[in-house]
Amino acid sequence: MDTTANKNLKAQFLLGAGLDVLHFETKEWLETIAFWKDEVRFFDNLLKKKVSAETSKQEYAEMLKNLDKIHKDLFNDFEDDIMSHERMLSKLEQGEKGLSDGQYRDKHHHLLGRMNTFKSNFNQFKKIVFDYVKTI
Repeated sequence: MDTTANKNLKAQFLLGAGLDVLHFETKEWLETIAFWKDEVRFFDNLLKKKVSAETSKQEYAEMLKNLDKIHKDLFNDFEDDIMSHERMLSKLEQGEKGLSDGQYRDKHHHLLGRMNTFKSNFNQFKKIVFDYVKTI
């Protein structure tokens, strides 16, 4: 099964859907990000517990630095962008001048792409963390 083709088909379908469907999808994104934040805290705690005197301090420091960067930069920035997108929807529904349905859908498509890329990158990061913990 070609997952890339499925993602593109889903994106095309959603961009033609009603704004309420797109709103629902952005709410799902926010829930997913909240879950990922919990996972990062779990990984941080796991690494802190697993580190022993034999573990390279440099490897551990680098892993924690990466966790911190993911949490602070990516999650928070992405979450802010999604919330801004939701505010744009609210303004669009209130009929604010200067906004169009097309602009909202373009932004939604862009965020969907970011979400898919982020999901893939985060899954790779989790694999690295699990592989690392297995070696400790």
